[in-house]
Amino acid sequence: MLIALGVTAACGSDHPNNGDGGGSDGGSNEQCINTAGPPLAAPQVQTGTNVKATKLYTLDGANKSALLVTAPPNDGRLFVLQQSGQIRVIEDGALKATPFLDLSDAVTSENPPGERGLLGLAFHPNYACNGQFFVEYTTSDSETIQRFTVSQIDPDKADPMSGETILKIPDFAENHNGGMIEFGNDGLLYISSGDGGGAGDPHLNGQATDRTTANCVAKSCEPLLGKMLRIDVDHPANGKMYGIPSNNPFASGGGEPEILLVGLRNPWRWSFDRMTGDIYIGDVGQGLYEEVDVIPKGMINGGGAGVPVNLGWSAREGLHTYNPNANSTDCNGNGTCTPGVLQMQPVVEKSHPPGDGWQAVIGGQVYRGPNFPGLVGQYYFSDNSASILVQGTYNAMGPSMDTVEIAGTTFNSPASIHADAAGELWLTDTLGGIWQIQATP
Repeated sequence: MLIALGVTAACGSDHPNNGDGGGSDGGSNEQCINTAGPPLAAPQVQTGTNVKATKLYTLDGANKSALLVTAPPNDGRLFVLQQSGQIRVIEDGALKATPFLDLSDAVTSENPPGERGLLGLAFHPNYACNGQFFVEYTTSDSETIQRFTVSQIDPDKADPMSGETILKIPDFAENHNGGMIEFGNDGLLYISSGDGGGAGDPHLNGQATDRTTANCVAKSCEPLLGKMLRIDVDHPANGKMYGIPSNNPFASGGGEPEILLVGLRNPWRWSFDRMTGDIYIGDVGQGLYEEVDVIPKGMINGGGAGVPVNLGWSAREGLHTYNPNANSTDCNGNGTCTPGVLQMQPVVEKSHPPGDGWQAVIGGQVYRGPNFPGLVGQYYFSDNSASILVQGTYNAMGPSMDTVEIAGTTFNSPASIHADAAGELWLTDTLGGIWQIQATP
């Protein structure tokens, strides 16, 4: 791959994009510092609707937890996120020895892996031109989102000196960090955060939206925790490193303007359906239930100003009442929310042992790749404890999801299921395994 140095052509909004990102032109007068990566491989179509998972790679090293496989738009490489702080590159079936970026000195993580570490990676929709990518990682007291750029010397290495902090969310405990970040087809950056940790949402962060309220002050809450946030990284404003989309629920006041969705506990992995724009979230439960939520594209912005979609925590765990006083303004004494707040119900609920045996849901992605047409439109997800691949068929009219466990697909500590630039799905585990989800006759 050649790096464009001193290129006079500017980035433009006509960049093709087949990945999860989209839309934004990254600044119409921005000079390109990068060129497109190796092209996507030609499809190798395999018919059939049976499903298998094939282990294709194993990472090396002492702390080799593989947390995510992703790629820039239209790029044939795979970028593997290691929880310990490294981003590795796989090209032409080979794992490159030198990391793309090593943030081990900045990241707070555990060995063996816990819930902290380098948790999120998202490439700018115009990465082929501007070379920008974003990471989310934990420190001892925060969840941090930073922007980096690719090196102008080696396309398989980032510039480690280019990092700049976009947002830091104070976080008081080591668990419930969320940490997934993605660009939507609107060109905006979506960020998931957990409730900050501790059993039962002790600071009531899940339902908090305004840090100035008496309830929030009394509980020392952090309203950016337990949420999905949405920001505009291309148009900074008001002294911040980002702008606020005008259709965010609190863009005009009444709450923290970054907030998009409310009431998450630990959205460990989530994704967009790249065809429909719907959001699929796997939200790890407290003591009894795991859940999968689907927010249709048309509902993502909520019910208008001041009315975000509310997924319930900690008023509810799954379909059940948990903490009826999670927010004295929005929730009634029975744990339900007032009509002014949209309350989404899970489309999948799995119980903890001795019931279904689930304990930490791993939200996945809808298959939209070219290689396995029999799998198109199916949602694949797992659980860190149950450790089996599950296929879900979403019914928007329910809304509901029919699920089936895929026999013969058992893993040790699965961590994520995510698509590459072509739409093929990759499952990772905390032992360094990288598996491809495939169809068989």
